[in-house]
Amino acid sequence: MALIHSLEKSGNTLFKFRGQIPVILFILAVPVVFFTDYGWMELNDNYYWILLSFATVLSILGQVIRAIAIGTSSKNTSGRNTKEQVAEALNTKGIYSTMRHPLYVGNYFMWIGIVVFTANIWFVVIVSLAFWLYYERIMFAEERFLERKFGKDYLDWSLKVPAFWPSWKNYIKSPISFSMKTILRREYSGITATILGFLFVDVLRNYIIEDAFILHTYYLIVLAAALFISLFLRTLKHHTKILFEEDRS
Repeated sequence: MALIHSLEKSGNTLFKFRGQIPVILFILAVPVVFFTDYGWMELNDNYYWILLSFATVLSILGQVIRAIAIGTSSKNTSGRNTKEQVAEALNTKGIYSTMRHPLYVGNYFMWIGIVVFTANIWFVVIVSLAFWLYYERIMFAEERFLERKFGKDYLDWSLKVPAFWPSWKNYIKSPISFSMKTILRREYSGITATILGFLFVDVLRNYIIEDAFILHTYYLIVLAAALFISLFLRTLKHHTKILFEEDRS
């Protein structure tokens, strides 16, 4: 098998399982937190809040990038499919005129925020490298599909728009208005998973530092709020038409 076909095949396989990345991060976080020295964090309470703030900003940045991409896309474009590459239209405007893969960039920042919260620099480096190797193959397979599907239109766009690092020199405003309904309908599960990731790391770290399982009141409040909002939005999505939009996925 030629290398180009091998990369495309592996990319399509990895594409199907990209939703399992959060589970893998949760599992890997256990030994990472266990073997990380948190003595410095006990010296000053401000260190914890600085770390939490920085990590949270990264995750929020990732969600904002995803929201911009999803909130201005029509239902005929790629991005929501989970089993195979699907697209009936090509995203080339709005955020897609600044980078080719904003959803994957958003994913990186969302999850790297949780990884940073472990306060283990090696974990951050390893996850970043692993993320790039994993998604590089997915992007390769996706771009091969789009090139076959849209031909010259795709090539003309891809040659002037970078894959990851945004460039604003060719920015074109999206003709599709931003839809908050789309965000509420499609992003609640990812936001909830991110919140659970932060709580998981914090509870695990406190258990290791204090040698006792401690559930602070604010843990329960944040957890209850996240689960309630997620369940509420899921109910609206599946059992009402409140969040339904004709031309959105």
